Amino acid sequence: MSFANALYDGLFADEEVSALWSAEAQLAHMLTFEATFSRAMGQVGRFDAALADQAADHIAGFAPDIDDLSGGSARDGLPLPALIKQLKAGSGDAAQAIHTGATSQDVLDTTLALTLQATLRIIDSRISVLAVDLGELMARCGDVPLMGRTRMQAALPITVADRIRLWREPLVDHRARLDLARAQTERLSLAGPTGITEFRDVAGLMAQALGLNTAPSSWHTDRSGVVSYASLLALITGSLGKMGQDIALMAQQGIGEITLSGGGASSAMTHKHNPILAELLVTLARFNAGQAGLMQQAMVHEQERSGAAWALEWMVLPLMAQTTGRALTAASELVCSITAIGSPEPHKTV
Repeated sequence: MSFANALYDGLFADEEVSALWSAEAQLAHMLTFEATFSRAMGQVGRFDAALADQAADHIAGFAPDIDDLSGGSARDGLPLPALIKQLKAGSGDAAQAIHTGATSQDVLDTTLALTLQATLRIIDSRISVLAVDLGELMARCGDVPLMGRTRMQAALPITVADRIRLWREPLVDHRARLDLARAQTERLSLAGPTGITEFRDVAGLMAQALGLNTAPSSWHTDRSGVVSYASLLALITGSLGKMGQDIALMAQQGIGEITLSGGGASSAMTHKHNPILAELLVTLARFNAGQAGLMQQAMVHEQERSGAAWALEWMVLPLMAQTTGRALTAASELVCSITAIGSPEPHKTV
């Protein structure tokens, strides 16, 4: 899922993160799960070993019919029944070694875990880059005087470094939070149709092959890790939104505490250079804040599985991930566009 209007892709879209959540990428993870499951089940003797290897090879080379899967989602509420039907068709005797014992949620949740893992790598890398950008700006301009403002009124003099520190330090904290997000989400799901089937012998093999952890218990209905991950995305964009808001205010005519290269043009007022990237950070922060509230709704499942709460994640998480990715690239672009920062003239306290 991506932002729907191509007119605004240049503003909102993040192609690198969006690709991780594409139908093609998701299907690749689903097929990897199925092939790894068949092979692991054969290795522990739950499937005939030869048939299991045959099934895994068949799955690895399979090209699904996406239109059929889309129709399957409309009919079944998710694409897995149609995908398994496609996989078993033409697989001969190996069909008995495909998916048997697993459930659709195991496949989709493991696919989610792999997607969140890849997304977090990009986010971590971009936070690191932005922290370096801010550090370089601080080294260059940190000693320049600046008027501190509380409640948007002149307070007492500070330095540019004091304000940049307020932008940079939360990013360091967020990078520390990424480790907890990894532990809570980079987990194999293999709990069977009701979330209680024992597959510990298979789970270890699969987790190792997929680069995931084994979960101590089923997380079919325990979405706390996924929701915490979404909350972290909102925290990251919130911190970037604070920086964007500060820069937009500093760029106001009459304040003039920051000079940005580039800037947005006005169709009616040619003298204007709007702080587009700073404003974008505020917009993206507010968007993710609202989506984080929706993700909290995904905590409430009925008994051993919910269709409604679970499907909500499929709508919300991809957009939150793309929003966070775009906010980080926009923030780095914004910081690198700062050509001057600090009070244009000495301030007197009021």
